[in-house]
Amino acid sequence: MEGGQCVPEGPDPKDMGEEALWELINDNRHRICLGVRPCVLTPYLRQARVLTEMDEDEIFTCHNLTNRSMRTSYMLDLLRTQGRNGAMALLEALMIHYQTLYTQVTRRKPSTEPSRFSGLIKYSELTEYLVRAVTGMQTELQDARSDACRMSERCTSLETEIRQMMEQEEKSRCLQSENERMQRCLCSLQREVAKLKDEKCDLYIRYTAAIEERSAINQRLHDLNLQVYQLQTELQNAQSENQKRRSLRSEMPQLQEEVRSLRCQLVKAQKLDPACHDILTQDLAEAIDSQVELAEQLRCYREENEQLVRDKQGLVDQKECLSLRVEQLTLDCKMLQQKNSVIQNQMRDLQAERDQAYVSRDEAQAMITRILAEKDALRYQLLEHQENVFSLQKKHSPVERRLSSDGKVSLENPSSCREELRSFPPRRRLRRMDAVNPMSLSICSSECEDIVASSIRSRNAEPPGAESLRRREEVLYEDSSFETAETDSMLDDFVFLPSVAQEDKKAPRLSSSSSSSSYGLSKTTAPPFLMRSRPKAIRVNGRVLSISFQGDTLLDQLAVVGGNKTGVFVHKVTEGSAAHSVGISPGAQIVEVTCKQNERALRMVLEDSTLEEAMWALGQVTGFCHLSLRPKQDDYEALLQQLQTNETSSGDSFYVRANTSLPAGAGGTLAVSCNDILHVTNTRPAGPEDVWHASQVHPCQLLDLQSGTVPNYYRAQRLLIRAIEEMSFQTKKGDKVSRVLVQNVQKMVRIVSTGQQGRNPLWVSVEEEKPKNTESGDTSASKCCVTLMPYTLVTPHYPPVCRPVLLLPSVLGRMLDKKLAGWQGFQLCEPEELSSSEHAARLQRSEILEECEQGGNCCYTLQSVEKVMKKGIHCVLPLGLDCVRRLHRSEIFPIIIFIGQSTRSARKLRSKLQRHSHTDEQLLACSRSEEPLLDKLPCLYRSVAPDSWCDQTSLLNTLRTVIWEEQRKIVWVEADLW
Repeated sequence: MEGGQCVPEGPDPKDMGEEALWELINDNRHRICLGVRPCVLTPYLRQARVLTEMDEDEIFTCHNLTNRSMRTSYMLDLLRTQGRNGAMALLEALMIHYQTLYTQVTRRKPSTEPSRFSGLIKYSELTEYLVRAVTGMQTELQDARSDACRMSERCTSLETEIRQMMEQEEKSRCLQSENERMQRCLCSLQREVAKLKDEKCDLYIRYTAAIEERSAINQRLHDLNLQVYQLQTELQNAQSENQKRRSLRSEMPQLQEEVRSLRCQLVKAQKLDPACHDILTQDLAEAIDSQVELAEQLRCYREENEQLVRDKQGLVDQKECLSLRVEQLTLDCKMLQQKNSVIQNQMRDLQAERDQAYVSRDEAQAMITRILAEKDALRYQLLEHQENVFSLQKKHSPVERRLSSDGKVSLENPSSCREELRSFPPRRRLRRMDAVNPMSLSICSSECEDIVASSIRSRNAEPPGAESLRRREEVLYEDSSFETAETDSMLDDFVFLPSVAQEDKKAPRLSSSSSSSSYGLSKTTAPPFLMRSRPKAIRVNGRVLSISFQGDTLLDQLAVVGGNKTGVFVHKVTEGSAAHSVGISPGAQIVEVTCKQNERALRMVLEDSTLEEAMWALGQVTGFCHLSLRPKQDDYEALLQQLQTNETSSGDSFYVRANTSLPAGAGGTLAVSCNDILHVTNTRPAGPEDVWHASQVHPCQLLDLQSGTVPNYYRAQRLLIRAIEEMSFQTKKGDKVSRVLVQNVQKMVRIVSTGQQGRNPLWVSVEEEKPKNTESGDTSASKCCVTLMPYTLVTPHYPPVCRPVLLLPSVLGRMLDKKLAGWQGFQLCEPEELSSSEHAARLQRSEILEECEQGGNCCYTLQSVEKVMKKGIHCVLPLGLDCVRRLHRSEIFPIIIFIGQSTRSARKLRSKLQRHSHTDEQLLACSRSEEPLLDKLPCLYRSVAPDSWCDQTSLLNTLRTVIWEEQRKIVWVEADLW
């Protein structure tokens, strides 16, 4: 109540009757539900004995009570069953903890005088409780004041940091202005450098033109020198001829004399005999022949001389051209040396950045390793603490049994019970249990049945109606074998499972003598078995009934229907069987089965299991067992209606990817190819037990196409192993056969293994199944499987408007990425330049897809791919296969296209490969190394045959068509098998 306000005095609650008190509370029910926290009032209500420990646990742990108002309303419903004591205890708790709300409800001022209390709690206990409440409030006030001091100090430190940040901002502004000035200076210098480069280029052009003019002048000068030499030679020849003529003129008289003498001799010779005449004639002929030969040799020598002159002139011209080319190459060499020095400087800078990036990467990896080691150490400590807690619970179990046996309250004589409870030691503080034994709940006695509230409670903040109150009083437990417990506490973190021998000892004791024990947890024996509960697999929609009975040949006692989609339901119960005697009826969903097998506890959760798995699990029961059932009559009747109308054949429905090819056979066996998607609709159809009923799935819609039967998991696994053995055997027949098989292996089988050994990886019921050495007659031995998987579970994903595109092999993909990105509707993914800190942060968040080849902090990131996808176009990824799993974690599913290669197709791209410094052998080696890695991807991919295209243009057109087809399809993704 605020100071200065006058509150009219209302009637004293101690003078009011039960109906008046509850009418007063119901009138203010909405206000109480909104302003009260149940955890504050429950200690006083427990002290006043109007709430029990089970009621408190039910208030705070029930899943259907999703907020504070619903819990408060549920607490009011429980107090309503206590009558006037419940109302008085509630008002006294409000008077202590919520004084303003107490004044608004009762129109009376709150007071802690003993006369204002109803006497539900003794004076000494009330005083002690009030002292504790006041002490707690003072402690909270001190904590609030200390928090305020800390917040003020924090504000002061933040203000100091703000001033420092403002100073840093001023400095950054100065630096930014200085940076802008430097950038302007840099721009001006770059412009001047560009001008100098242009001038240098002009000078180089002018110098080249001058060199060409000089060469032309030298050529002209050479021609002129040659003409002068020819003229000088002709002049010398003329002078020699002139001298000869002069010499002939001077010798003319002598020659005339010789001629006259010769004539005289000729006359004399004519007078000689004919023999001498013949000799002279022959000598003359020989002289003429020798003269002709000499003339011919002289002509040859002249021709050789002319040819040598011409060769000399060509060599001189070639020498001049070579000298000019040497000068040009000298200038080019100087320019290349300058460029080489600049590139070397840049390479040194890049190497320094690369080394820094490697150091940062090593530091990040070391930090991640250290964090993982610390995490493993903390997990180990957590397990040790849990073991210590369980050992302490085991040690304190005798004390708790004594308290549970001595703490029973007699309803006929409340005063005597109150006197007996005074001698008991103080009870431990209430806390939530870490684990609950579902089999240790004792049988509820007839006295407890009169006071235990029903499971039908109000979850609303409005007051309950008369019909709701009547149901709460009438609904009781009908059979001593049915024990209800909240599923949240029963299947929380751990589950204790006692041994079968102890259960057999307790079974005969289920008689009238056991009915006198209190309703609670049985702690007569320590739980020897501990198993982790199955996380994220149980959907709690209501109460779960735990039934214990003798389950020999359990499948003969009851029949089941359903599957993983609808749940497994009891369909028929054999008359006179143990299941019928404990009250199991059709329509109950089987949630869990627990039994003893091979001297160990076996727990099987059947809520998400298939019909085949459920029938196998029920067949493992050979003795005393515990069944957890959930009533779901509406769902059971809906399933029966669907089965009668042939709308469905069972309650199973899941999708698998076939990892082997299965031929068609007789009896409607479906022909399956490797990588086909199958919709399994019945794991136990009528007929053979080793087949499933499945349908092929439309690639673009969730529609079933051709239906038929396929081998179940174990039979398909045997067929897969047999196919691999046949391939291995046939490879020994010859190299030619082995090459053919290697080409077809990927089309026939897909090798997929899992880390879950010893059981079917598609099953989810049996947890931590580690079988010991079993005998040959063990029924579970036949269900042990190897790690090869003929089927893998897949889930459908509907792609966005445009998916990214990844082309393989990577050597060919790098060549086609830019060509494909040049088309409309495609864009190449660009790398980002990141700082060292941002690079480390994104690397830790797994947002970096791949590092660039040039090193440094330049890399392809997830944000760059999403930026292109937001434009509604395809993002072409110049990356490798390692980026696929990183994209899948971000719900991005790329279109993976593998372009098959052969020697002939590689020759078609030889010119393109040479431009990118690659060869045919490198392309074929890359294709052979990357093709086996495609089967390890968790999604499907598309292959392009090497003979489906003839050149680069037709290949790009084919790729565009394939991308359009793949964009329309559903993306099927496998879960992580390890």
